[in-house]
Amino acid sequence: VSGFSTRITPEEYEQRIADNSIEEVLCYHDVQPGDVFYLPAGRVHAIGAGILLAEIQQSSDITYRIYDYNRKDAQGKTRELHTEWAKEAIDYTLYPSWRTNYPDVINRVAPLIKSPYFTTNRLHLEGRSMHRSYVSLGSFVVLLCLEGEGWLCFDGQEKRPIRQGQTLLVPAAINQLELGTAGRCLLLETYIEG
Repeated sequence: VSGFSTRITPEEYEQRIADNSIEEVLCYHDVQPGDVFYLPAGRVHAIGAGILLAEIQQSSDITYRIYDYNRKDAQGKTRELHTEWAKEAIDYTLYPSWRTNYPDVINRVAPLIKSPYFTTNRLHLEGRSMHRSYVSLGSFVVLLCLEGEGWLCFDGQEKRPIRQGQTLLVPAAINQLELGTAGRCLLLETYIEG
């Protein structure tokens, strides 16, 4: 779920929560591996069963639960909803597309998201290496290996392996990084620009 499928007002949102019809206006998506959704603050969203995802977010202690699919705990109670707070925070705008389109480039950087809070790139390597310079960032870098396997070399040191499912935190003190693979390796690269 990402956003609404039709335009609603804050008052209609409140009514649909009260009469249990909010699901009728949620925008459902059939997701495929590689799909990217950018969910800025205020965008209604939910993660369906069987989905494995990378969630990159600004640090925040605020989550407003608007709906819980009428689930009940072991004592038969439903979880608290935050209808009034959410009503004020929700972005009710309809967007032409909820997915983020990006080029499927090989052995080059494909920008995915550039927000005030973070930048995320897709690195698709096949049979070669790629040099990355982080000198100007002043930030840590997070690398998440989505598919395949490869290696990393920090500031000219020895090669270290990275495999599907592994995440690596590159400290801000690392200036240069070389990534490579003999086969295929797909990574997400995320950092904060200073």
